Amino acid sequence: MTSDPFSIFDTWYNEARETELNDSNAMTIATADANGQPAARMVLLKGYDRDGFIFYTNQESRKATDIAANPKAAILFHWKSVRRQIRIEGNLSTVSDEIADAYFATRSRDSQLGAWASDQSRPLDSRATFEARYEEMKARFDGQDVTRPPHWSGYRLVPKRFEFWQDREHRLHERRTFMRTNDSDESWIEGMLYP
Repeated sequence: MTSDPFSIFDTWYNEARETELNDSNAMTIATADANGQPAARMVLLKGYDRDGFIFYTNQESRKATDIAANPKAAILFHWKSVRRQIRIEGNLSTVSDEIADAYFATRSRDSQLGAWASDQSRPLDSRATFEARYEEMKARFDGQDVTRPPHWSGYRLVPKRFEFWQDREHRLHERRTFMRTNDSDESWIEGMLYP
């Protein structure tokens, strides 16, 4: 059995992609604001490697405001189809403009226009206002590529801790944890936990 948390993540994630009906890349991200008030929401994992786990958002959203004040987070994958969870904790940093631009270019045109139209996490007087903004963006970019908005980018969570949770009968679950020994290398301390 491997003691490399990234290899375990690869195996579990690929199995979930085969069995999970919708959004196998969905994850909960929990942040905390400058006062320590936690908040959690679902986002989609859009890339990962040994450098970390990437998601994208409006940088004027509540989650981005939390991250600016406290650049630490926890993410959680829960796949009912395989009865598994993975918890990952670490520090967050903004991805480069090149990475954000490359990903934005892969989004559907409607999603690109929506990124321009959305004032994420801020109240609107009506849905009609948002739809009108969307139509304005369609007109603005008519006949041309939709560029990435300056207020939209990605974040990379660099893991410091992994926990792999496997459901077992009679609630006798199995958990494996991995803690990074320091920020500058790939050394991990492994622990095995039970319910």
